[in-house]
Amino acid sequence: MRTKRLLPVVLATTLGLTLTACGGGSENTDPAADGKITIGIVGSTPVQDALKDVAAQHDVTVEYVDFSDYSQPNPALKSGDIDMNWFQHIAYLADYNNSSGDTITPVGSTSIFPLGLYSKTAKSVGDLKQGDEIAVPNDSINLSRSLNLLKQQGLVSFTKDTIAPTEQDLDAEKSKVKVRPVSAEQTVLSMDSVAGSVVNNDFLDRANLDPKNALAQDDPTADSAKVYDNLFAATQANADNETLKKVASFYYDSTVQEAEKKETKGTAVPTKVDQQELKDLLARYSQDLKEQSK
Repeated sequence: MRTKRLLPVVLATTLGLTLTACGGGSENTDPAADGKITIGIVGSTPVQDALKDVAAQHDVTVEYVDFSDYSQPNPALKSGDIDMNWFQHIAYLADYNNSSGDTITPVGSTSIFPLGLYSKTAKSVGDLKQGDEIAVPNDSINLSRSLNLLKQQGLVSFTKDTIAPTEQDLDAEKSKVKVRPVSAEQTVLSMDSVAGSVVNNDFLDRANLDPKNALAQDDPTADSAKVYDNLFAATQANADNETLKKVASFYYDSTVQEAEKKETKGTAVPTKVDQQELKDLLARYSQDLKEQSK
């Protein structure tokens, strides 16, 4: 996945009726048996086109199923409608697996996309005033990430130590700013009515925002950022399939990397993390979320 407009995890009840990309219902079939690898995405970009071209050069046929929202690609793996998906990071997958009881598993890493705080009025974090309002994405994972970014900048405080803060964890008396949770795409549209917005990388182009002008960004090299590494993922039964791992490795081809650099205005930070480390990170973060919810 590219980390995009992360929506609440709602299983699509009609998914099995509407998708026929692979036509199967089993998660144990060989993904390459029909001569192609079908990948679920949410929103097509030139990056996916570049990877498809690279795969073809290596005699691998890649086809995409473009889903309308983020609640669909993981259930599509379970039902066998796709072989792999490319739309999510570790934190999102951990939350999904915990909520659904599923065991979707990383195949390969891609990049971390820093989350940034932008403003049409403030030139620096120091320009933000007491009581100013900041728009943040309202989906659970990006909300937590946004609140952690604001905390790192001294703009909010929490009532307790938490790895996954929500709006209820904010200490209003000790916080400098207030937050306005909105859908991810609305963070950009809200910029005229708030002092600042935490904006997902995917919306920079439409808002004509330059990442160099962000008031602050989370640090993609920090240990805490590793759970935001974006993934190719598959069912647990297929995650170690050599063809799927081969396709995932094409992400690091220079052609794909150049397309990613252009698409993200140079903000994508390629990671190239070992698959076992990805699995370990997923297990660890899943457990942390479970402990947090107790």
